[in-house]
Amino acid sequence: MSETEVLDQSEVDALLAAVDSGTMAPTPGAGSAQQVFGPRGRTQLDVQVYDFKRPERVSKDQMRALEALHEGFGRNFGAALSGYLRTIIEVSVAHIEQLTYSEFIHSLPNPTCFNLLKAEQLDGQLCLELSPLIVYPVIDRLLGGSNADLFIPQRPLTQIEQRLVQRITDRATHFLSEAWSNLTPVTFSVQDFESNPQLVQIVPPNETVVVVGFELKLGNRAGTMSLCIPYHVIEPIMGTLAAQNWFSYQRKGGQEDHLRRLTRNVSNAPVEMRAFLAQTTIKVQELLGLQVGDILTTEKKCSGDVLVQVEGRNKFFGQLGQFRGAKAVRIARLCQPPEATPADKQEHHP
Repeated sequence: MSETEVLDQSEVDALLAAVDSGTMAPTPGAGSAQQVFGPRGRTQLDVQVYDFKRPERVSKDQMRALEALHEGFGRNFGAALSGYLRTIIEVSVAHIEQLTYSEFIHSLPNPTCFNLLKAEQLDGQLCLELSPLIVYPVIDRLLGGSNADLFIPQRPLTQIEQRLVQRITDRATHFLSEAWSNLTPVTFSVQDFESNPQLVQIVPPNETVVVVGFELKLGNRAGTMSLCIPYHVIEPIMGTLAAQNWFSYQRKGGQEDHLRRLTRNVSNAPVEMRAFLAQTTIKVQELLGLQVGDILTTEKKCSGDVLVQVEGRNKFFGQLGQFRGAKAVRIARLCQPPEATPADKQEHHP
C-alpha cells in the first residue's frame, strides 16, 4: 500500500461488531504472541506482560539465593525457640516475592507486632512483622498457659507483652545476623516497635522491597512472620547474591567459616583439670586424729609420674615441681590407654 488508509468511526464500529459476533477471526498475532518479520521471514515472538509500577529489580537467581539464606535462618531460629519455649516450634519459609512497600504495608493486619531492624553496616532499615496469631500463643506459653482456649485479642501489645516479645525478636535478630554474615558482616538490632504498620514509612510507597514470608507452628497454633528488605539495603551486596557466587561460596568458604567460629567458641570454654599425686590407706582412728602439719606417707616416689585428668578423663602424665613460687605440674607425655591402666584405679579413689 502506497498510502495509509484511515478508517472512519462507522468502519471501526463495524469491525468491532464483526469480531464480537464471531464472523471475523482475530489476527493470529494478537494476544500473548506477536508476529514479527525477521531475516528468515515471519516468526512469532512471545510477549510478556511487564508492569512498570512493579519492576523486578532482583533476578530469579538472587531470589533463590535469598530463599536459601533465610531457610537456614528459619531452621536455627526454630531450634532456638523450641529450646526457649520448651516445646516444638517449626519455622519455615512459606514464600518470597518482590512487592512495592505500599503493597506490603497494606497486606499486614492492624494492630500487629511491627519491628524495625537496623544494622550499622547497612544503609537503611528492615521490617520484621510477627502476626498476632502466633505472638499471643507464644506469650501465653511464656506465662505458663496451655494454649487450649486462647482468645486472640484485637489490640496493641501492652508494655509487659512487648518485653516478652522482645526476647523472641532478640533471638531472631541474633540468628538473622548469623545468616547474613555469609554475605557481609552485620549485626541487627531492634530499633523501634510499632503496632500500626501504616504509620511506618522507611522507604517511598512505590519502592521495591523483597518480602520473605515465614510460617510458624506452635502445637495446634500457626501464624506468619514477614521480613521486609528494601532493595537499596541489599543493592551493595547484589553481586554476592548471584547464583554462581553463592553456591561456590557455600562449597568453599561456608564450611571453613563455620569451623573457624566453632573452634573459636570451643577454645574459650573452661575445663576442669585435676592432678593425682598419690594414694594411700589409713585407719579411721588415724583419720579422725589428723591435724594441721601432719605428714602422710605413700609408696609412690616423689620423682614418679603424676596422672593429670581433664574433665574426668585420663589425659597426661606429668612431673611435680615449682614455678615462680607456686606448686606446678609439668606435662611430660600423653596418657596412652595401656599406660593408664594402673592409674585408672586412682580415678575413682583419689
